[in-house]
Amino acid sequence: MGTSADYHTEKRVVDHSSPTTAKPPTVSPLVDVMQRSALVALTFLAVAYAQQAGTQTAEVHPPLTWQTCTASGSCTNVAGKVVLDANWRWLHTTTGYTNCYTGNTWDTSICDSDESCATACALDGADYTGTYGITATGSSLKLDFVTASNVGSRVYLMASDTEYEMFKLLNQEFTFDVDVSTLPCGLNGALYFSEMAADGGMSTQPNNKAGAKFGTGYCDSQCPRDLKFINGQANVEGWSGDSNSANSGKGSNGACCNEMDIWEANSMAAAFTPHPCAGDGLQVCTGDACNGGTAGLCDPSGCDFNSFRMGDETFYGAGLTVDTTKPFTVVTQFLTSDNTTTGTLSEIRRLYVQNGQVIQNSKVNIPGIDPTFDSITDDFCTQQKTAFDDTNTFAQQGGLKQMGASFAKGVVLVLSIWDDYAANMLWLDSDYPTTSPATNPGVHRGNCATTSGVPADVESQSGSAAVTFSNIKFGPIGSTFSGGSGSPPPTNPTTPPTTPPSTPTNPNPPSATQTHYGQCGGTGYSGPTVCASGTSCQKLNDYYSQCL
Repeated sequence: MGTSADYHTEKRVVDHSSPTTAKPPTVSPLVDVMQRSALVALTFLAVAYAQQAGTQTAEVHPPLTWQTCTASGSCTNVAGKVVLDANWRWLHTTTGYTNCYTGNTWDTSICDSDESCATACALDGADYTGTYGITATGSSLKLDFVTASNVGSRVYLMASDTEYEMFKLLNQEFTFDVDVSTLPCGLNGALYFSEMAADGGMSTQPNNKAGAKFGTGYCDSQCPRDLKFINGQANVEGWSGDSNSANSGKGSNGACCNEMDIWEANSMAAAFTPHPCAGDGLQVCTGDACNGGTAGLCDPSGCDFNSFRMGDETFYGAGLTVDTTKPFTVVTQFLTSDNTTTGTLSEIRRLYVQNGQVIQNSKVNIPGIDPTFDSITDDFCTQQKTAFDDTNTFAQQGGLKQMGASFAKGVVLVLSIWDDYAANMLWLDSDYPTTSPATNPGVHRGNCATTSGVPADVESQSGSAAVTFSNIKFGPIGSTFSGGSGSPPPTNPTTPPTTPPSTPTNPNPPSATQTHYGQCGGTGYSGPTVCASGTSCQKLNDYYSQCL
């Protein structure tokens, strides 16, 4: 790996059942340290395994309204719900209310094998607002960072009380509003998709009695080993507590699957990142081999677009082009090679809307990378990996084609708030890795200090932080948003790269030809209106036309 490798840690928690009485535990996050060794896949037979559901606390899923839209821009409300991930839940004996897991270890006097713990222990219902700081109101979902002694949360969007909503993203766009104004350095309000089973695994795990109703079946491209259950089986064998957390641990097994990070952000920095995996659905790995490398099943580092990291330091932040002191709209478009829902994924584009104005994504300003890039394509990823001296595991795991295959099967929406026990979130908002000079391409990712993001500091000093996601919309390209054309993003960062690009950062002045998929018209728009050869300007709504 090159010195600026982007192995980052993500979205982890382990429930720590510290109480010995019949009440839900407090929880705090766990972040797996990324490994760089070979990955071995296992197959688990659902014969004597189980995953039980408790009854001490009624499981009532908070309602969350979202919308599906048509090509004409007409949107219809969908009565969705959210469910708390299984790892946050109180885990107790099926015959009583003794904790199966306390601190950062399993109680091996109750059970000491993956089979016996799956049979002997049950997940229970959750007090969403009181214990976990999760509040759903209409189309808005607020996730508090610290609630009493609970830290962070992770939820999934449901289609019913027993199944997750499945999104097929090819040739579609996904839009939401977000408020990150209270998220400081070291915090992450994340929205992403994982290739989980719609029922949480129940159909392939006959003895899994909990399922999606209790938030089971999680997996992602980091192949997390902190999960207490994988494929309906416990993860107790080989479990060890983390040395840097009294509440976190990991077992021998991990859960790998394709992951699309739509949004990993705080008020200082933001990134969107596809993470392909070579296989389909949840794959089980074992031991230290679970976390990637060239021999792994997944690409844990992914191919990210962080505007700051890509050379525009004036685009995203307080008072900048995308002003993080106020709510804004995030639009992500998943374009295919033939502009159909069955085509091959070829590009992932990003737009923002704030104060009624559409804001184009920033351009790249990094030596060695085409300065016309403002989206994620396989070409962009190849050039980025070369410029940052990173191994291109993104391409090795199938790149956008493999990511698109995951989208075609359907993926589950995940929303979370978390802090980072392994890397202090420096991979998102600071200089990372800290052992490399900040002047190396790709190392400087945000203006947060390298001493920031320590979980103990963030939890004590920013406990009142929260992220609010709202107005989720899904539909054909151009159907989920409107607005005039905002001012173009700044063409040069505050601190220029060591070697400036040989071509202008902004190659599209108003008289120029617009690139494929770029904006070419709309109310208030003043940019290029002539499309590149092979494309034409197509009106998507009164405020936005695009070269297709």
